[in-house]
Amino acid sequence: RPDLILLGGDFLDLRPETDPAPLLAELARLRASLGVYGVWGNHDYDSFGRRVSRRGGQARPDWAQRRADLTDAFARAGVRVLLNRGQAVRDDLWVGGVDDFLQGEVDVLAALAGAGERATLLLSHNPDILPDLPGPAGLVLCGHTHGGQIRLPLIGAPVVPSRYGQRYALGWVRGAYGTPAYVSRGLGTSGLPLRNLCPPEVTVLTLTPV
Repeated sequence: RPDLILLGGDFLDLRPETDPAPLLAELARLRASLGVYGVWGNHDYDSFGRRVSRRGGQARPDWAQRRADLTDAFARAGVRVLLNRGQAVRDDLWVGGVDDFLQGEVDVLAALAGAGERATLLLSHNPDILPDLPGPAGLVLCGHTHGGQIRLPLIGAPVVPSRYGQRYALGWVRGAYGTPAYVSRGLGTSGLPLRNLCPPEVTVLTLTPV
């Protein structure tokens, strides 16, 4: 019975023509008294038809419309996608979400604008925003790395999809201004459908105002 559910992106890894209805049906089953929120990840942008432009190719001309259509579809399923914006979910709590670090345009200030004196949760698919935060946040929640996915005894993950390597691979870390952050191992896999010493994770946090 969570108060709040936050989803860290990479919902989709599909061709843009693929029907997302089965995913939306599963997401619609989520219930939380303060709501269900999410952000887009880099694989979502692949599904919009955006990624090819970052490889020197041509983006699908309708990728932005597909993103907007899926944002609406997620909302109808009860998941509000935060694209560089935020919302007060209680009188004392603000939840903000930023666009994908790799393929979108991250605007932390816009995501936290309006927070005032409330405690702040900032949701970002990619933890690589952490060293360049423009100001402190109460807590940043991230994913993207899968915890390295393949981890080896003693040395950890040989490959982490972050410019900072194992620094932001998983678990509790800190960003600029000493901001605490948690990087989830997530549920899925990327590339090889394998995990080693890195089980999938649904993170349950109990937060206490201080």
